[in-house]
Amino acid sequence: MTISLSPNSLYCCYRYVLCYKVFTMQEEGSSSVTSSPLQSASTMSPSPSLGSPHPMLKELRSEERGLCLIHLLLTCGNHVAAGNVETANVLLGQSSMLASPEGDTMQRIAAYFTEALADRMLKAWPGLHRALNSTRIVMVSEEVLTRKLFYEIFPFMKIAFVLTNQAIIEAMQGEKMIHIIDLNAVESAQWVALLQVLGARPEGPPHLRITGVHQKKEILDQIAYRLVEEAEKLDIPFQFNPVVSKLESLDFEKLRVKTGEALAIISMLQLHSLLACDDEGRRNPHLAGTSNAIPRQRRQPMFQSSSSEKDTANEYAPSPDSSSSSPASFTTSNSKHMESFLNALCGLSPKVMVVTEQDSNHNGLTLMERLLEALYSYAALFDCLECRLPRTSLERLRVEKMLFGEEIKNIVACEGFERRERHERLDKWIQRFYLAGFGNMPLSYFGMLQAKRFLQSYRCDGYKMREENGCVLICWQDRPLFSVSAWRSRK
Repeated sequence: MTISLSPNSLYCCYRYVLCYKVFTMQEEGSSSVTSSPLQSASTMSPSPSLGSPHPMLKELRSEERGLCLIHLLLTCGNHVAAGNVETANVLLGQSSMLASPEGDTMQRIAAYFTEALADRMLKAWPGLHRALNSTRIVMVSEEVLTRKLFYEIFPFMKIAFVLTNQAIIEAMQGEKMIHIIDLNAVESAQWVALLQVLGARPEGPPHLRITGVHQKKEILDQIAYRLVEEAEKLDIPFQFNPVVSKLESLDFEKLRVKTGEALAIISMLQLHSLLACDDEGRRNPHLAGTSNAIPRQRRQPMFQSSSSEKDTANEYAPSPDSSSSSPASFTTSNSKHMESFLNALCGLSPKVMVVTEQDSNHNGLTLMERLLEALYSYAALFDCLECRLPRTSLERLRVEKMLFGEEIKNIVACEGFERRERHERLDKWIQRFYLAGFGNMPLSYFGMLQAKRFLQSYRCDGYKMREENGCVLICWQDRPLFSVSAWRSRK
């Protein structure tokens, strides 16, 4: 098999993953495959010497190196999952020799997957793992800066904000008292834009109250200061209600929902973390012969699901690339905590709930399911950065290391309650919302038109949008990366 890839392609990293899949399928179906670097790499036995990679690997061209890195990562993942520590150790050594956080796109992504697989192996020795991470501190200011860079570099959140605000404006026409609950209050820009639109209403601005939920008080204080300042400038009656809490332990009484106000609920990249709650205290033996992170004591939620509600105990199965149009045909992973939380949200009777989530299948039961799916989606994200920023950019390095690198590590290295990055596809969320009592509100033509115009002004051909079942998928090339959907309570 001959593989021809341009290293300068705007999405070469994602194509490496696709080409690897094509190659392995052809290799299984034919015994007479033309020799390639991948085939040679698959037949070479791991060298016990970690001082240098196999001599052949030193001579690879960029595209050949990319394919070999994918092969090394997936082969290593299989050995890690099987508990073959010695072989995995050798493969990690070879991968780390070829990978680099400052290299080309495939080298950069391989560096973070190599680190994640090594971190998973280290958890076989909990004391060693804790000691190596005991001085690791992430400052709130660093977290805020990284999230801000993600917002500024990529168009994903800006598009989500445009679609979300338009859905709120249309749902709240004529309302004089509006209450918005932001379940992940980390960015004030969205609400500043909404304040400006509401302030220009011909009938005058409504009374607006925003309840922001976040586990860090400093972030809520910053948002409150910015929004109060803007509301005073626009002469809009405004209140900000901060709720310092993790989502899984949220006390719904603190949301202070009142009779007579029109309610909107917004969730940005947050709901997926609740899927970890039902794994709290459990052990998942995919890291053979080892124990995972120390179990944490489970916090009981402040809400209960009705005893008459049926448990949707369908075993998780990887979702297809496209969603089915029939909610009855979907299957979801069993999560009583998620079910209770969504039922509680629906019980608040919101006029609109807008949800933005990563559209990826990172909640597979096995390490190899998650490893392959994560390679697909993060290859696309790393290619987005290649399109936008030079390889020497410190901003790019910060986003890759502190955001994507940490997410990759959580998906690959963690199990149980510790594994919080449980991204799932839109079809899974559609079923959950229907079962909780929500009905879909198709995003408006005007909102999608605004979002498409913004995307066209972004000066990068790789970004695309497509409508699916009244929802929007934001893509890199043909790969959906984020979904935006709007809902209303049917109760």
